[in-house]
Amino acid sequence: MRAVAISLKIPDNTAYTALVTLRRLGVDVADVERSDVWFFDEDDSVELAARVTADEAMFNPNKHRLTVLDECAPREGEVWIEPLQPFAHAPAAVAWRLLRTNGKPAERTTLDAAIERLLCNPAIDRAVVNDCANHRDNRFAGE
Repeated sequence: MRAVAISLKIPDNTAYTALVTLRRLGVDVADVERSDVWFFDEDDSVELAARVTADEAMFNPNKHRLTVLDECAPREGEVWIEPLQPFAHAPAAVAWRLLRTNGKPAERTTLDAAIERLLCNPAIDRAVVNDCANHRDNRFAGE
């Protein structure tokens, strides 16, 4: 199983709105990055990248940037918001990466505040973070 993140290389108004709102809600964050996360049953990252970039329904080279992730888990300072009822032919999650003023990923306490105050509606979503000590939420069958 591999995961890819597709983000905008043009200005992301949604991420900017989230940034302004988080600051207004008292979350100490300097920048917010947003991307769509897709899961694939492929191991070869080169073939996977070629397949995704060839799919015009999910990737437009004029406005998107593709990252093949090393793990099927959020990176440091990042939360994946997954719908409780997944949609067919839609991203598996929206990744929100929070950054501090020095450009480093936000600390876990900042991430938790952002999840609670804005990013996740627990009635329809679940928040997934990569915290091995506390992470017990397995998204894939057979784990």
